[in-house]
Amino acid sequence: MKKKLFQSASLLLELATSFIAKKVALPFLFILIVTQIQFSSFAQDSSHIRISLLTCTPGQELYSTFGHTAIRITDSSSVTDYVFNYGTFNFEDDGFYTKFIRGKLLYYLSVENFTDFKFAYQAENRGITEQVLNLDAEEKIALKQSLYENAKEKNRYYKYDFFFDNCTSRARDMLIKYKKNPPTFQPVMPKGTSFRQAIHLYLDKNEKDWSKLGIDLLLGARTDAIMSTAHSQFLPDNLMKSLDSINQPTPLVISTKNLYPTTEQTKESSLFTPLFVFSLLFSSLLLMSFLSNHWIKIFLQGFDGVFFFLIGTLGILLIFMWWGTDHSMTKNNYNLLWAWPTNIIAAFLMPSRKKWVQKYFGIQAAVLLTLLIGWFFLPQQLNTSLIPIVLLMIFISAKKYLKSSL
Repeated sequence: MKKKLFQSASLLLELATSFIAKKVALPFLFILIVTQIQFSSFAQDSSHIRISLLTCTPGQELYSTFGHTAIRITDSSSVTDYVFNYGTFNFEDDGFYTKFIRGKLLYYLSVENFTDFKFAYQAENRGITEQVLNLDAEEKIALKQSLYENAKEKNRYYKYDFFFDNCTSRARDMLIKYKKNPPTFQPVMPKGTSFRQAIHLYLDKNEKDWSKLGIDLLLGARTDAIMSTAHSQFLPDNLMKSLDSINQPTPLVISTKNLYPTTEQTKESSLFTPLFVFSLLFSSLLLMSFLSNHWIKIFLQGFDGVFFFLIGTLGILLIFMWWGTDHSMTKNNYNLLWAWPTNIIAAFLMPSRKKWVQKYFGIQAAVLLTLLIGWFFLPQQLNTSLIPIVLLMIFISAKKYLKSSL
């Protein structure tokens, strides 16, 4: 009897063990695998470092219109959280404005606590997007050490170039330099986009029509060159999108987080755009020229001189930006086809009836008329707001030529 009871108990224990094994084995095996993967990952990356790219939205000031890029390094072993910023410059630098205009202003790499960096952008209502990068321990350590080395006083300065060497391109170059297998970036802008068209997208979106006019005046034909994928990454948004596009052999971006979403602000469109103001000026002066009032005629004579003097001054500035600065994009400026530097002298010859003065204004009227016909076919995109200005120059020059010939 006892033997039978023992056999029955053994059978029940075997059945129970078999049942438990079937129910528990699979989950246990899954937990074991996950634990092993986590342990392997920890073994592969024992740096305790997280590196991410910070992309900031545009601000209200012109220098911040195109956004900003910085590198964030969080080290849990040393309990540090720093932002490395290649877009720092000093307003109090001796000869700041002269160096800025001549393209000789030095920018530098600064290091600050992330909380301070975030607070500064929150105060300006500018958003921050963080992309955590997929780097191994060796790559993280090498990049961190290099950034600290670059941040030293003797290494931190560089000559800034908005299109080719700025805060965004510097951050990208550091990432590529210390990635064992350099990533292949995919284009994020339509094929055939020029540098000028790319910056126009931001200026138009932020309704900076007067800034757009000033930029179009100073930047020459080189700005109308077609960008490569690498060239397009001078803009922070483009680099951010390019990083997201990398999936081979593994994604470069582990996660993306909006650290500070901005509150949408309504923008009031201004009626006083350059095109409206210049068109109003041209039409008003054209109507005034047909009036016989003595004082209006005196005003128009004075205006003609001042107007051509300002055009000549602009021409001299464009030549200076071409030959007297280190800015690569201000060369080959086709605005000189209408902004003649010689007009700074011609402005004082308005009352003269000499033949050579007459010919000068006649030639200018003919050249400007030809320019207007080919306005949209030039190698450089000229700002359409300037058409009323060129029309006004043609009218005044033709009037001067015909008056002198009578």
